[in-house]
This record gives sequence, structure tokens and C-alpha cells, in this order.
Amino acid sequence: MGKYSDDDIRKLPKITCKIAADYLGISPMAVSVGMRNDLLPIGFAVKSDDSFTEGWSYSIIGERLIAYKHGKITNIQVQNIEKNLDTIISQFEEMKKDLLFILSENED
Repeated sequence: MGKYSDDDIRKLPKITCKIAADYLGISPMAVSVGMRNDLLPIGFAVKSDDSFTEGWSYSIIGERLIAYKHGKITNIQVQNIEKNLDTIISQFEEMKKDLLFILSENED
């Protein structure tokens, strides 16, 4: 039996790669690399390239983690969800650029 139950996962406010690894019975490195390479459909791995931070951040979704463990999530479902989220993220990126432009004009 794993260290975490389905109910434990649902109750957690944040799920780390270590927690997901313990839950799935794999290494934390396997979770992070799997997420970075779109092989583990349990959330999102985002690479940060700004000047303040470098590296990856992970957002693991409890219900997707549980569904994946029980074999109830398909790549097609994940691809459709991620496609929609990619659209939302790109729209937020555009809004961020616009806001930074407006703020830079206000400084002058």
C-alpha cells in the first residue's frame, strides 16, 4: 500500500513531485521528467526563463493524478484539456505583455 490514499491526495492543498511519486510508487525524478516531456498526464510542468528564477515549476492536479493511477485517463482526454489550457495560457501571456507595456509607458 502506498504512502498516500486517494482521499489523502484529494485533501492536499498542493501536491509536490515527491508526493506524486510516493503515491504512484515511482521516483520524484520520474515524475518531473515525465511531466516535462508530456509523458505523465497528471498536471503541468512550466519552464521559467525570466531573469529572477530559472528552472521548472510543477502543478499537479489531484484528480488527474488519481485517474492516472487507476488507468482512467486517456491521452486523448489530456490532449484536449491541455490544448484548451494552452490557449488560455497564451492569452494570459499576451495580457501580461500588454500590462508590462502599459506600466513601462507610465514610468516615462
